Amino acid sequence: MSATGRTLLLALLVAGCRPSAPTAPDPAPLDAVARRYVVLGLNLGAHDPAYVDAYYGPDSLKQAAAAESLSVAQVRTAAESLIAVLGDSVPAYTDTLVRLRHRYLRVQLGSMAARARLLAGERMDFDAEAAALYDAAPPHYPDAHFDSLLARLDSLLPGRGPLAERYQRFRDRMAIPPTRVDTVFKTAIAACRARTQAHIPLPPGERFDLEYVKGTSWNAYNWYKGEYHSLIQVNLDFPILVDRAIDLACHEGYPGHHVYNALLEQALVHDRHWVEVSMYPLFSPQSLIAEGSANFGIEMAFPGGERLAFERDSLFPLAGLDPSLAATNAGVTAIVERLNYARNEVARRYLDGELDRAGATRAMRRYWLVSPELAAKQIRFIDTYRSYVINYNLGRDMVADWVERKGGSSEDARWVAFRALLSAPHLPRDLR
Repeated sequence: MSATGRTLLLALLVAGCRPSAPTAPDPAPLDAVARRYVVLGLNLGAHDPAYVDAYYGPDSLKQAAAAESLSVAQVRTAAESLIAVLGDSVPAYTDTLVRLRHRYLRVQLGSMAARARLLAGERMDFDAEAAALYDAAPPHYPDAHFDSLLARLDSLLPGRGPLAERYQRFRDRMAIPPTRVDTVFKTAIAACRARTQAHIPLPPGERFDLEYVKGTSWNAYNWYKGEYHSLIQVNLDFPILVDRAIDLACHEGYPGHHVYNALLEQALVHDRHWVEVSMYPLFSPQSLIAEGSANFGIEMAFPGGERLAFERDSLFPLAGLDPSLAATNAGVTAIVERLNYARNEVARRYLDGELDRAGATRAMRRYWLVSPELAAKQIRFIDTYRSYVINYNLGRDMVADWVERKGGSSEDARWVAFRALLSAPHLPRDLR
């Protein structure tokens, strides 16, 4: 097909028409594909309120989506048509970022089509859904793996009674009194920001607002608003434990979601005018990078024993807690972090029909050692977000492996690699 023919084909797609047959890729019209991608995503968001996690692009594209008002089936068809235009291979662009962009658009469109298929009622098993939406293959672990972790945890928490009760008694001692939550959390955010800024120049004027909420299925959330501004919300339905202060401050703020979104906006939206980055589809491969980098960002900000020292010397006293418990708490949470993969297994078996709701709740209580209320909350999260759970643990481990391969043992080189990951349209397949 001639260049004129490809341009006409793209014009038809942007107008919402289908081509009669797949065509060869054309490197020229990525901007037009990107605009169409955004319009399709906003259309899908009208049917799936959780789909568009953030949008700060042109109002004209929102208006175009509202005027077009596509059905879920039409979004899928249009996304698949754009994939056909992009083709199976990436053209030999001289700019590495443009090559990444071409592939990013294609894979994100594939995920969009898969989400549309799910919304239309198609069923996928857990692993197929994870691959289609997040470009990743979650590992399988037998119960014996988690039983061995529970045995290690048992040795750290001596005393009488079942392990779950001993664990809860110990963790109850880590709860920040409600009157001190704000002080502890803001102290943690300030430390995370300072440690991040020592290695990553942050965009000028970047900022966040902090709110405390109740009645959500999540513990905390970053709502990115554009112009380097985030709203961070923290759920107070349940007690905030002292180690969660660093977790949430790094994950939602620095160098986590806030920094990731701000760097992408600076490098790709402001500097290159790539409109697709102004829309973040939650159920997409981008989420594995987002959640994985946010979780690994905790270790980036507080490598080695630095987190333990900061919690013991700063956060425990601010919270009015016994600093002598900090070391034991660090050992306990390290094991529980590996137990996080049990949530994947519960989600897989529950969503694939191997466990009913009661069985999934019991399994969550067994392997996460949580109360019935917290177990039920986790099942509600799985009901809503399904295979999204892989992005936290598998995403974290994939990002960690990639940064360690790129940066080695040099802290500076690791930060360089981490910043590069946060500033470009990478996909999970890049981390393998």
